[in-house]
Amino acid sequence: MAGMKEAVWRLQAAAYASRLTLQTRYGDMDTNAHLNNTAIARLFEEVRVRSLSALHARTRGAEHGHRRAAQVMIAHLSIDYLAEGEYPEPVEGAFAILGVGRSSYRLAMGLFQHGKAFALAESVMVNLGEDRRPDAIPDALRTELESLRRP
Repeated sequence: MAGMKEAVWRLQAAAYASRLTLQTRYGDMDTNAHLNNTAIARLFEEVRVRSLSALHARTRGAEHGHRRAAQVMIAHLSIDYLAEGEYPEPVEGAFAILGVGRSSYRLAMGLFQHGKAFALAESVMVNLGEDRRPDAIPDALRTELESLRRP
C-alpha cells in the first residue's frame, strides 16, 4: 500500500474539500523549537473534531426527526511527519473524505505552513448506533460525506 505522501494531491492544501486555520501555542514546541509530535497529533484532532462537528450539525435531525448528536469512534489513525512545524506560525488544517462504507468512512487530513505540508494523517471513523455498536451511516450524513470526497 502506498504511503500518504505518494498521493501528490495530499501535499496541496487547496486540493482538500475544506480548510481551517489553527493557532500554535508556546507549549507546542519541543527542545529544538519545533512543533512536537504530540502537538501535531492534537492539531489533527482539532481539524477532525471541528470538521466532523460541522458536518454532523448540518445533518442532525434530517433522519426521521432524529436529534441525538452523532456518535462516532476512531478505528484507525496514522500520521506521516514530513517536515518541521514552526511556532508561532499558524497552521492551515485541511480535510477531505477518502471513502465511505456501510458504517465507516476514511478521512484525509493535512497540516500546512507557508503553503507546504509538514504532516499528513488518515483516520477511519465508525458510525455508532444507540447501542454503541457499528451502525449504518444515515442517508443525510452519507450525502454530506460524499460531497467532501476526494476522488
